Amino acid sequence: MAHPAPTDPAAPARWTVEQYLRLVDQGVLGPDDKVELLEGVIVAVPPSNARHASGIVRLSHALFGAVGDRAVVRIQLGFMAGVYSLPEPDAAVIPGAIEDYDREHPRAALLVAEVSDSSLKQDRLTKGAIYAAAGIPEYWIVNLRDDCVEAYRGPDPQARRYVEQRRAVRGENLLAAHAGHFYQQAVRNGLGHRGTLVTVMAGNLVLIAFALGAERGEVRLMCAFATTEADVDRLVKELASSVPQDPDV
Repeated sequence: MAHPAPTDPAAPARWTVEQYLRLVDQGVLGPDDKVELLEGVIVAVPPSNARHASGIVRLSHALFGAVGDRAVVRIQLGFMAGVYSLPEPDAAVIPGAIEDYDREHPRAALLVAEVSDSSLKQDRLTKGAIYAAAGIPEYWIVNLRDDCVEAYRGPDPQARRYVEQRRAVRGENLLAAHAGHFYQQAVRNGLGHRGTLVTVMAGNLVLIAFALGAERGEVRLMCAFATTEADVDRLVKELASSVPQDPDV
């Protein structure tokens, strides 16, 4: 479990993102300091074990391959989630192009995902509240402890919680349900119709990658949004037929 990092006695009771980034710019915090800012607290990130690392590798490969240049895939990089939080999610799909974030961390995301083992409680409670408050439409926890994927949807920023939650095991399809809601949120964040379909497919490919790894005994995560290429194709067609076409994207 993550714990607050040691701080100077003169440090503020609650760090803002601006103050935190100033520490980075001044060299007080460097690349070797494994920390992130959560709710105004500088939190030490626990070291990654083999299962967690393997999960992140599969997640990144699947997302990069499926999303391409239609959006930006960022792995364990900062995301500005309000005044007091700069988490570094294991994966995030961000609208726009890489150069859009040359000078500032992104403030909007279409999807964030955490690969969770020892950090499961924090990812559910603290980060779930942060991502919901930021209005991120889709939040996934790849739960290595229970061999499942938890999907959170319908953010209520005022209540700082997600309205919908589902757990997926092998063979279950998480993204077909509420496809229209995901589409509207994604387009509102700038991805567009075609890019949204690709993001949906990416989600399926991510869990297929985990399922294949589980079969080889490399990661014991036993779940997938879709188990075959035909399932992915069917899902994308379902989403495409459930929402209006956008001729400008």
